[in-house]
Amino acid sequence: MNRSISIAATLFAALLLAAPVVAQDIDKLKTGGPYVPTPQLVVDQMLKLGAVGEKDFVIDLGSGDGVIVLTAARSYKASGMGIDIDPALVRQSNASAQKYGIADRVSFVQLDVFKADLSKASVLTLYLLPAMMMNLRTKVFTELKPGVRVVSHDYHFGDWSPDDSIGFDVPEKEMVTGVPRATLYKWIVPAKIAGKWEVKVAGGEPYELNLKQRFQSIVESSASTGSRALKPQSVALRGNEISFMLSEGKNVSHFTGRVNGEAMEGMVDLPAGKGMVRWSAARTAVMPVVME
Repeated sequence: MNRSISIAATLFAALLLAAPVVAQDIDKLKTGGPYVPTPQLVVDQMLKLGAVGEKDFVIDLGSGDGVIVLTAARSYKASGMGIDIDPALVRQSNASAQKYGIADRVSFVQLDVFKADLSKASVLTLYLLPAMMMNLRTKVFTELKPGVRVVSHDYHFGDWSPDDSIGFDVPEKEMVTGVPRATLYKWIVPAKIAGKWEVKVAGGEPYELNLKQRFQSIVESSASTGSRALKPQSVALRGNEISFMLSEGKNVSHFTGRVNGEAMEGMVDLPAGKGMVRWSAARTAVMPVVME
């Protein structure tokens, strides 16, 4: 369950080493750990890092007492939903929403986080044990729309590198973890652009662009026009925003644009003083994104 910190990790390890492991222990492991409240300072910094605003819908997986979603609604006028497996905490959170007069914008449901529908989220928050984070990684990456901000407290998604992270002092955590600090991680869910693209530049000949993607990184790329090979450089993807360069000899074209499903479009700064023109692209073959 959310708000799980180092003491929960110790419990997790102890349960794994226990013999025999009984069914009740397995059920506890599935929840992501025991409930521990998140300090308000951490909540505030998570919402700030996630750039939460009044147009956002915040989903908190393992919502505990609901503090993240409640604060998002009260301080930022956002909407949202908390998901937790503990019915008592869900009742408490819904009662708090009623008390604060925000039950029309936020709600809390008792549900296994793996069964949660994440499609409405523009911001997703988590505070779950490392094993649970890794088990949720594929769901988070594939179900959330490109551009959604994901913010996690203390634990990360392994080799899916965060786009940003911050650390800061939280004295009240020392009583539980022995360390008076918190680390927050932020990911911006990337568009899935792996595959072959036909790129058209206004007034010029088309290019073929091939991209191999691993999470938000482009790990392999190639390009050609006619029988000539070009060299893609500095391919960068941040949510739906893409930028790259295509070089042919000393001539370098600088592309910036936006991904929209099976299409891309934007502006390209052409070499030799030719100025800025529009470009567009259509995907002609899809490749899976590497997540191993």
